[in-house]
Amino acid sequence: MHTRQKADCSRMRMERSVRMKNLFLLFLMYAAVSNALPVHPEKDNKDTKLVEDYLSKFYTIETDSNQRGWKTNAESTVEKLQKMQRFFGLKVTGKPDTETLEMMRRPRCGVPDVGLYGVTLPGWKKSNLTYRIVNHTPDMSKEDVDKAIQKAFKLWSTVTPLIFTRIQEGIADIMVAFGTKGFDLFLVAAHEVGHALGLSHSNDQRALMFPNYAYVSPSEFPLSPDDISGIQSIYGSPTKNPGKRPATPTAPNTCGSQISFDAITTLRREVIFLKGRHLWRVYPDNSEVELELISAFWPSLPSGIQAAYENTKDQILFFKGNNFWVISGYEMLLGYPKNINTLGFPEGVKKIDAAVCNKNTGKTDFFVRDKYWRIILLLPWIKAVEV
Repeated sequence: MHTRQKADCSRMRMERSVRMKNLFLLFLMYAAVSNALPVHPEKDNKDTKLVEDYLSKFYTIETDSNQRGWKTNAESTVEKLQKMQRFFGLKVTGKPDTETLEMMRRPRCGVPDVGLYGVTLPGWKKSNLTYRIVNHTPDMSKEDVDKAIQKAFKLWSTVTPLIFTRIQEGIADIMVAFGTKGFDLFLVAAHEVGHALGLSHSNDQRALMFPNYAYVSPSEFPLSPDDISGIQSIYGSPTKNPGKRPATPTAPNTCGSQISFDAITTLRREVIFLKGRHLWRVYPDNSEVELELISAFWPSLPSGIQAAYENTKDQILFFKGNNFWVISGYEMLLGYPKNINTLGFPEGVKKIDAAVCNKNTGKTDFFVRDKYWRIILLLPWIKAVEV
């Protein structure tokens, strides 16, 4: 029997202790007021408050010390609005238009989409995890709550080597708690378990890890290819024999002789290797290699980057398909992604296989199948020419 728990707020609170290695989940969903607003000055004030609260919570807008609202911090607000609009696939205007306000009013997860407050973990270092349900909501029977939480964990164990075991007392790896109200409990729980396992939000609207909650028929399998690809990039695929699952997660092997990468670039003095959703950072004065999720550094970048290079301005250009992104440090430049045709490539070039920039000469070479191209700067326009 499919049970639903209707409500106006649900978000996750997670705390991970190095000593106890336990994780607390609080299922409380964020939802903005969706009532129709009257057409007079109060409407603008309410919309301003909605935008301010939403960006502050999910896009880390800076607090205005003058306390005169977000209009006094217009530049920061415009940038955050553009980030939010790009993430949700809306028209990027930098303004709180009707479509943007409607998206902000939809019920969603309480974990930020981007920014300093993102709650994305690198993944557990073991495959056998315990969970404990700390409390139960009065809005549902204890049995229905237990079944929904068990189903949420089973959803992820189906596509990974992970094994989840419930304990009744003591400190578990994942401690589950929630308030008195929520939204379709199974879907909320499955979404928040995804965060607990290391997934950040996806901008694929079909994904379970999309920030906004949407009802899914109980007869449908709610994990999208994007969800499965993301979780398997951390833990690997499930083994055929559950009884012989590995004791540790199968992260990409950094030392295998057969390892290959999607793209390699520099970042000032670092060398960065990219593969799937992961990146490896290598420092010139340190033999240690750091493995991270790409989304932990650049949440707007997709997985599977196909080419990358650092230009003479210390900016990194990332390529996937016919799009490219430009990043300065850890910030995405406004207006991206753009089509590679804006770099002067003809319509016949659909993707870049590799790219390298010679900082001594300032020349950049792009490799496409068995040919390579070079960008020629002919002010006021640029052109990519086949060499």
